[in-house]
Amino acid sequence: MAVTSERSADGRQVTLFVDGRFDFSSHQDFRTAYQAYPGDLEYAVDLRGTQYLDSSALGMLLLLRDHAGGDKAQVRLINCTPDVVKILTISNFFKLFQMG
Repeated sequence: MAVTSERSADGRQVTLFVDGRFDFSSHQDFRTAYQAYPGDLEYAVDLRGTQYLDSSALGMLLLLRDHAGGDKAQVRLINCTPDVVKILTISNFFKLFQMG
């Protein structure tokens, strides 16, 4: 499992790339990937390389949302596989995150 981050050329967005299983074993890598950036940026989590996520991954996404400003946060979950979309839908994450 690897988590990397990249800031956009204009500096306004950070994209986190999650590859492999997104579970508790990725907790520290995921936090490290976004904590280096200020919370007032837009965030995108690219899940194209994620085949599996569990409840701890959902919790990590909520921690990112808190870091980015809570209810005012702009966090998008992008390039989700069908299995990941199913889990996010069952968890009602479409109410908390932009998905696309």
